[in-house]
Amino acid sequence: MDFAFDARTEELRAKLLAFMDEYVYPAEAVAEEQRALLASPWDTPAVVEELKAEARRQGLWNLFLPDAEYGAGLTNLQYAPLAEITGRSPQLAPTALNCAAPDTGNMEVLTQFGDEQQKKQWLAPLLAGEIRSAFAMTEPEVASSDATNITTHIERASDGTDDYVVTGRKWYISGAMNPDCKIFIVMGKTDPDGADIRRQQSMILVPRDTPGVTVERAMRVFGYEDHSHGGHAEVIFDHARVPASNLIGEEGGGFAIAQARLGPGRIHHCMRLIGMAERAIELMCRRAVSRDAFGKALAQQGVVHNWIADARVTVEQLRLLVLKTAWLMDTVGNRGAHAEIQAIKIATPRAVVDIIDRAIQLHGAGGVSQDFPLAELYAGARTLMIADGPDEVHQRSLARRELKKYL
Repeated sequence: MDFAFDARTEELRAKLLAFMDEYVYPAEAVAEEQRALLASPWDTPAVVEELKAEARRQGLWNLFLPDAEYGAGLTNLQYAPLAEITGRSPQLAPTALNCAAPDTGNMEVLTQFGDEQQKKQWLAPLLAGEIRSAFAMTEPEVASSDATNITTHIERASDGTDDYVVTGRKWYISGAMNPDCKIFIVMGKTDPDGADIRRQQSMILVPRDTPGVTVERAMRVFGYEDHSHGGHAEVIFDHARVPASNLIGEEGGGFAIAQARLGPGRIHHCMRLIGMAERAIELMCRRAVSRDAFGKALAQQGVVHNWIADARVTVEQLRLLVLKTAWLMDTVGNRGAHAEIQAIKIATPRAVVDIIDRAIQLHGAGGVSQDFPLAELYAGARTLMIADGPDEVHQRSLARRELKKYL
């Protein structure tokens, strides 16, 4: 087995690490200062646009997209260590590289399933970082972890025009508060009474300025508004009418498109989570060697040794599992790597939450303050035990897969 990164990955890693040190980490405090002076908390600080311009100049742009026609043409295995690095500053780095959710998943959907007009109108400006987007799937009235529960309707117009009418209520729609969010990919039912529950759903493009679309309110996460993604919003679609040409793929194809979208999305989250854990370990170690308690440095306390050692072992285990999953996705496809994708989605967030929690504990009151990134990292990691399918859903599916071998 060869655990070395290939030459292109090593080259990009070196460039990205330098970019993080020179531009991203210094910009974290600047972004907060600029955001406090903005007219709206959802506006983008000027330093973010500066980071995007520099990343694009250095060729650190659209690294997530394996399609060489539209993106960097990297495999999942090549992208994994790069996404990990961006996870060390999740509020800035992914956006700076145009590799931030939910845009990444939406660009993948348009690349794989969009027609030429959809690509020209929406994919091109997304790839250029000129606009942002949102993926509207989750609903407050149903358990959306089971996508067959979705109640939003996508119906043919009754007046004989070649339009669809979208009606429903969505929430925790990432990016929707950002004024640069110009397009929603909405999942709803075109055939709610269909015999095949996995063919009832479709996906359709709904521009933000469509009459009947209302961004109702911002949704907080552990009290945070998550400015980097443009917030999370509750969105109302009240008989929003769009052309039939806005349908992505075919009627009834929404469930399959969602699965194609969520596989890469899940591994991208796990890649970045490892970077978040590495940032927490670094902060833990720096704190341990700089603070004394009860007559000796925290770094000399046995319990601190245990926390740091356990964190390092855990991260190395997670990284190998994520890299194996990325390799399988490249070699046998997302379907062939389904069990591994579920495994990393179960294992990574819960383990990283524990590492960040120890780092918070070591920082004392500072750990829960705004002076360190740990509280925000914790909120993000803990949320990923729910986002893109809660742990229990993946555990159920993975257990069934294991049991099937014995039935």
